[in-house]
Amino acid sequence: MIKLSALGDFIQACGPFAAIREHHRQDRVTLLTTRPFAALAEASPWFDEVWVDTRPKAWDVVGVLKLRKLLRRRKFDMVYDLQTSDRSSGYFHVMGGPPWSGIAAGCSHPHDNPGRDSMHSIERQAEQLAMAGIPTVPPADLSWLTADLAGFDLPQRFVLMIPGGAPHRPGKRWPAERFAALARRLAADGIASLLLGTAADGPALDAIAAACPAARALTDRTGFAEIAALARRAVAAVGNDTGPMHLVTAVGCPAVVLFSAASDPDLCAPRGRVTLLRRDDLAQLGEDEVEAALRRLA
Repeated sequence: MIKLSALGDFIQACGPFAAIREHHRQDRVTLLTTRPFAALAEASPWFDEVWVDTRPKAWDVVGVLKLRKLLRRRKFDMVYDLQTSDRSSGYFHVMGGPPWSGIAAGCSHPHDNPGRDSMHSIERQAEQLAMAGIPTVPPADLSWLTADLAGFDLPQRFVLMIPGGAPHRPGKRWPAERFAALARRLAADGIASLLLGTAADGPALDAIAAACPAARALTDRTGFAEIAALARRAVAAVGNDTGPMHLVTAVGCPAVVLFSAASDPDLCAPRGRVTLLRRDDLAQLGEDEVEAALRRLA
């Protein structure tokens, strides 16, 4: 299987991963992914082996040759390209044209629906696999992904807030001051806010925590397993259209997900107990509406 990135896409491929594993339960299954998701894939029950694609640039001759050698290391009986990008489709030819499910020109099991680019990722992948002879794709089951939360000293009731996102797409972020105002309202009802994010999100998390003493920034303290475990304990979650929200909803946490004009929920929205709120400019979305949606879920 090929699934390179990003986190939200990886989580939405977990159902297909399980379907392919079941279909090939007597076979050796290898995943080609990128480094951020290698450990997650290795911990899952779906793969016998995980290979890392370093995605070398064209000018990186050594890197390109190493990747070519990796891809040609084994003669695969079937390849499921769940990335379906120009890059991953190019691997079809690098690997010598093995039996292939995807969109590579000349592949044996093409997903040839001309409307595939307007389908949600989950339906698109399910249809691709059906065309390759795998008729049923289950929902993502991440029950195996857990962590010890003893060191977090968790409050009795808390909401997860995910105010970050890709640094190069600031238009996908609800303003930090709005998150802070929402955190203060929840605190008045005895609900703490745990703020999740990486160091890149640190300024926003610090600003929210400074504006609301009941909010706690867990900057760089939560890997994928910790996020999943926290989500199972949380009253609910609220955040931007970013990868961790897909993980949160996949383990069953009710969530409010905020979309701007920078992304289309019809193509990529998380599934589950989810309320979607959208404004072309998220600065125009008030905390009253977000709070009301959150309380309906909690």
